[in-house]
Amino acid sequence: MAVLPILITGDPVLHSPAHDVTEFGVSLDRLVADLFDTMEAAPGVGLAAPQVGVASRVFVWDWTDDDGLRHRGVAVNPALLLSPTPAGDPDEEADAEGCLSFPGERYPLRRAQIAVLTAVDAHGTPIRVEAEGWLARILQHEYDHLDGTLYVDRLDSAWDRAVAKVVRRSGWGVPGGTWTPGVDDLDA
Repeated sequence: MAVLPILITGDPVLHSPAHDVTEFGVSLDRLVADLFDTMEAAPGVGLAAPQVGVASRVFVWDWTDDDGLRHRGVAVNPALLLSPTPAGDPDEEADAEGCLSFPGERYPLRRAQIAVLTAVDAHGTPIRVEAEGWLARILQHEYDHLDGTLYVDRLDSAWDRAVAKVVRRSGWGVPGGTWTPGVDDLDA
């Protein structure tokens, strides 16, 4: 379909809760196809509608695990149940996350190891995904976008200065900042 511009931190759509999807049909199908195309071009493993300026509770994911099993799907109006987040400091390598709306940066963040996603797909069919490890992390990350939360908002306060410095240096933190995969030279 189309590769869309991705909003960068600071745009109000990224920092506000998204609305439930109430209409299923051609426009939702187009949005889902565009999310997959944009995610693939970025490249990324997940993308939420607010990241492309659409304040709807929709996200997609596509990730292949170490065993070669591909996990791909779409969640519309999801709910997410989580196991308790493990105590302790995040591992700077194993727990490092990135975000297409905070491109080129990675920071460590502890996440729940198990997540159960319930939602409907783009056609309104109920889905349930039980995830562990990295897939659980992806689902949590994308779900957060639907509530107006970026992963950098969840970081330990020790990272606040580093994050603020990146935002200042990059000119982010204001409405309207975007980058387009395949057009703009950004590493996400």
